[in-house]
Amino acid sequence: MLTAKQRTLLMFIHERLEETGVSPSFEEMKEALELKSKSGIHRLITALEERGFLRRLPHKARALEILRLPEDAAPPRREPFKPAVIENPRYAEEPSGMEEEGVPVLGRIAAGTPIAAIQHEQARVQVPASMLRGGEYFALEVHGDSMIDAGILDGDTVVIQRCDDAANGEIVVALVEDEEATLKRLRKRGNSIALEAENPAYETRIFGPNQVKVQGRLAGLLREY
Repeated sequence: MLTAKQRTLLMFIHERLEETGVSPSFEEMKEALELKSKSGIHRLITALEERGFLRRLPHKARALEILRLPEDAAPPRREPFKPAVIENPRYAEEPSGMEEEGVPVLGRIAAGTPIAAIQHEQARVQVPASMLRGGEYFALEVHGDSMIDAGILDGDTVVIQRCDDAANGEIVVALVEDEEATLKRLRKRGNSIALEAENPAYETRIFGPNQVKVQGRLAGLLREY
């Protein structure tokens, strides 16, 4: 059983992670619980670790992972996004029997450390028309493994609906400081923008509002076997 302060801290950390994808600082935790020193926060976190409610991730600043919540506080489990995978060759050579449309392939996108910004059209890929629900689309080949927990693997081709904004929690193509393009989950809080990986080996990156431009949102992906 948790004490009132342990429970309050656990729920505060959980809510912050849900909203931004980033753990609150010890100073923020101290203020939220109205404690006089950070040593009290250290003791509470240690107690929560010992009881199996959270853990500190090694070699990462401000990195906490919620392992479970009190039974009477656990929200409905949110299923992770798993994009629909079209199990056909990416660059169609034979008719597939389904209605398809050509989408331009603009290059490679990093699902890890960002690489060069989106390039010009290199080829075209056939995409099922059912995946395209109006608007303009383009495709990018995924390079890296930071989105594997969302079902997006190195070598996949992601189909992107072009847009300049996206809802909190959507997977987007983001252009960082007009130089680097990356595929990440978007988190917004106040004036901060977090680009969140779907692989615990990668850290969430935090930016100011003018440092990130949304180029499009994930519509689906194609995978070659």
